[in-house]
Amino acid sequence: MTPDRASSARIPLDALNFFLADVRDGLGPYLAIYLLTVQQWDEASIGFTLSAAGIAGIIAQTPAGALIDSTRAKRAILVVAALAITVASLAIPVFPSLVPVAILQALSGVAGAVFPPAIAAVTLGIVGPKAFARRIGRNEAFNHAGNATAALLAGGFAYWFGPIAVFWLMAAMAVASVAATLSVPADAIDHDVARGLQDDEASDAPAAARPSGFGVLLANPPLLVFAASTTLFHFANAAMLPLVGQKLALARPELATTLMSACIVAAQLVMVPVALIVGAKADIWGRKPIFAVALGVLCLRGLLYPVSDDPYWLVGVQLLDGVGAGIFGALFPLIVADLTRGTGHFNVSQGAIATAQGIGGALSTSVAGAIVVSAGYSAAFLTLGAAAGLGLVLLLIFMSEPARQRSQPIATSEATGAG
Repeated sequence: MTPDRASSARIPLDALNFFLADVRDGLGPYLAIYLLTVQQWDEASIGFTLSAAGIAGIIAQTPAGALIDSTRAKRAILVVAALAITVASLAIPVFPSLVPVAILQALSGVAGAVFPPAIAAVTLGIVGPKAFARRIGRNEAFNHAGNATAALLAGGFAYWFGPIAVFWLMAAMAVASVAATLSVPADAIDHDVARGLQDDEASDAPAAARPSGFGVLLANPPLLVFAASTTLFHFANAAMLPLVGQKLALARPELATTLMSACIVAAQLVMVPVALIVGAKADIWGRKPIFAVALGVLCLRGLLYPVSDDPYWLVGVQLLDGVGAGIFGALFPLIVADLTRGTGHFNVSQGAIATAQGIGGALSTSVAGAIVVSAGYSAAFLTLGAAAGLGLVLLLIFMSEPARQRSQPIATSEATGAG
């Protein structure tokens, strides 16, 4: 990929990651607050509903990765997925009972499976492998800045207009994300490089390296170890923020959405510099030690949340999510790219590992909700923290440092930070 083509896509990629931030995860923890405070659901029903998106995502992740590997219509797929999530979210207040909400969340889960491989593929196809680490860090920085901005707006709107305001905010962000997607130059994407082939291999790619199915994960032992570790990461992480939101809602129902926004903003503001640091230093410090920090911080969060129910404490502990999630978001596509370079299976491998992650995330909310009902919030947080600790042990014992290609920015503009 030439520097001129990469430079022309720099600002559109920034905008895409910024505006898509609030859309790609759907309503997230705001849905738990809405169902608890407005619809008066119990925690177990909320956990089941949130799991519906995760289960649907499990089914969709690997096919989504294979689709991104094989198609040249990556921008169109991003647009359709963003619109599908928005329509499904806006329909929830209209159909607020258990079955319709579960179905709508499942639809969101299927659409959401597209975003990680599609954004990573578009990025890799534009900047190439040598500049990938730095650009992924920049992507994540803009993603977290978008999340922080959306959370600030959600907190303010919810204070004045109630929890329903977050539904309309998502619709506005979706429109902006569609415009940003279409502003990415289609001819700036090298679709062979985008699926993990080197520049000099692209010419023989259609005959020699077609995207494969889920077997690409089973045939790669390092990917299996990484998948197991990330599954535990997501099992530990997925339910933590919704549980914090429920605790805040029970303590201060009139400020629940605003306090949840404070939690999200606090974490996202930490994620921005963390993502930039990971993008700049991953080739120097190594992938494994940085990922170990993410798991360790996640374990610590599980131990600290039960210490106090004070809203200030809960928001303070949530700052640690900025470290763990900031590391994971920037590091995940780098490790997959390292382990699949030259195979043409980059995106289907992302999808296969995301399937494993989806299993962890889907089980997380259901298991945590059941534990809360039977043993309380503290027991749920401690269980999630222990899962993160198990993932850390697995990583340290069984995963070696992935071989990698040092970053070498291909355009001066890509070497700059998020500003």
